[in-house]
Amino acid sequence: MLNDKGTISIAEPIAQLKRQFDQFRSAQPHRAKISEALWQAAVELARQHGLYAVAHPLCLDYVGLKRRLAGGTEVCEKKKASSPGFVEMIAAHPGAAAECVIEFESKSGGKMRIQWKGWGAPDWGSLLRAWREAER
Repeated sequence: MLNDKGTISIAEPIAQLKRQFDQFRSAQPHRAKISEALWQAAVELARQHGLYAVAHPLCLDYVGLKRRLAGGTEVCEKKKASSPGFVEMIAAHPGAAAECVIEFESKSGGKMRIQWKGWGAPDWGSLLRAWREAER
């Protein structure tokens, strides 16, 4: 909503909460965690006035406010990459010809595919070490 000066005005409850946020931020170290009480007040105002109308003037993360509005109060943490697990390899019947395909993918997205036929298996340790060195 534009005021008589041609600038965007915000609702008084949002302006009051903005003053509280400004006071909180001026008393805390840079990037300090916002108190739960301030988050709750922002969520309540977002229910009444809309997400953008609250997130923008309060300098809040829009997605974070949206998540809290939807009921998720926990802070979103990046998922930690799972560590490699044990993979059981079952041998084929003794009379059958062995054929195998194994694919690896690194955290950076690099991929390695190994395909072989016959009974002799590659030296896994050497292959993985060489691949990791090439990824660096």
